[in-house]
Amino acid sequence: MAKQDDEGISVVLGRLADGVTRGIEGVGQSVSAQFFDPTLRLGVTGLSRAGKTVFITSLIANLIDRGRMPQLVAAAEGRILTAFLQPQPDDTVPRFDYEAHHAALTAPDPHWPDSTRAVSQLRLSLRLRGSGLLGGMAGPRTLHLDIVDYPGEWLLDLGLMGKSYDDWAQAALARMDGRPGGEAARAALAAADGRAQLDEGTAQALAQGFTSHLVASREAGFSDCTPGRFLLPGEMAGSPVLTFAPLPPGPAPRGSLRAEFTRRYDAYKAKIVQPFFRDHFARLDRQIVLVDVLGAIHDGPRAVEDLRRTLAETLSAFRPGTNSWLGRLLGARRVDRILFAATKADHLHHSQHAKLTGIMDALVRDARSRADFAGARTDAISIAALRATVEETRAHDGRNLDVVRGRLLDGGRQAAFYPGALPQDASALLAPAREGAEAWLDEDYAIMRFAPARLSLRPGEGPPHIRLDRAAQFLIGDRL
Repeated sequence: MAKQDDEGISVVLGRLADGVTRGIEGVGQSVSAQFFDPTLRLGVTGLSRAGKTVFITSLIANLIDRGRMPQLVAAAEGRILTAFLQPQPDDTVPRFDYEAHHAALTAPDPHWPDSTRAVSQLRLSLRLRGSGLLGGMAGPRTLHLDIVDYPGEWLLDLGLMGKSYDDWAQAALARMDGRPGGEAARAALAAADGRAQLDEGTAQALAQGFTSHLVASREAGFSDCTPGRFLLPGEMAGSPVLTFAPLPPGPAPRGSLRAEFTRRYDAYKAKIVQPFFRDHFARLDRQIVLVDVLGAIHDGPRAVEDLRRTLAETLSAFRPGTNSWLGRLLGARRVDRILFAATKADHLHHSQHAKLTGIMDALVRDARSRADFAGARTDAISIAALRATVEETRAHDGRNLDVVRGRLLDGGRQAAFYPGALPQDASALLAPAREGAEAWLDEDYAIMRFAPARLSLRPGEGPPHIRLDRAAQFLIGDRL
């Protein structure tokens, strides 16, 4: 017994020592940032199909060439003297491949870059002229903008940190109703004997069946598909930490299938989720959450409600609050600005953009209220980081329709598109979604997959966009 106590004390002391070491490192970095060139860490995340890679690429390009950024005040006033890429500060984090992504979007035959599959980072340094009398006397200064990109699938895992295996398993089994492959996966898990001695072949078969269900659910437009690393396993594919599945409640004798699944679930949180939160999430100053609202609407009421609940649950992990000067100096960072952005606004005529923004705002109202209460500034917006369409008005069945026209992803031909009229009141969508409606009663909302438009950029211009400058002003404008 004494030996176990000694081992427990050693573990606690080890964790404390690790925490102190990280704290000292964090204080050193924070002191350097405060007294030399300050750094602002911007997190970019979102669920699948939201357009994170395109957003980061277009943001960087439009900060380097600012001809299309009139609503970024520092750019409009000429206070950004130059912006240039620098080596990223974290040696162990992959670099965001800006050059390759920019080349894909601006090529003679442009195409969308590959989606985010791992954490990556890029540093953009902005040389700034001071504002006002004192700013002019002080001379130019530099702000380092560290942009951190991470998969939306991993974002979902932050909601697991406060859940036990039983809590997660119960919720995961309940979500299977009505989802692709859910009935078969649930039947296989119900038939498994959780009390039986662990058999690795059985464990792998159950995990593979559950993973197939998650993949099919994501493709059908559902958002809450945890654990996220099951969808993007990378180098951990086939490892025990990704070989578990939700079992119905029951006893878990030592060495049993259920006991091992519980252990692996806890290991997943400890070895994958917590390091991701500690090394990346907890170091952010600002955050933008990109959401494919139009895609969820197209997929139906269940997808919209699933998106609303997923956002409310995962955003609680952002630790919003006001960053004081002393707090930053001591390494106590908190996210003090969060922007919720409905993407692909170029799929709609501008006359519907306010409606899309209203739906985005309604989807995250609960999460925004909590963040505002904690002292963070939040906002909702609709954007297109890269505009792929132009607007037209066409006669159809005796009336004029406001449409968008672009190059189709399949085949490359030009096509005009009318997605349907979004409701003026967002509750017309959210209310039936909350009530479990199977389909929209009055409208069918369509989506079209457009390819990037061929660009002809003049000197000093970044790629065309919709309200990217407003997003940048909210996220970094106060630091420029």
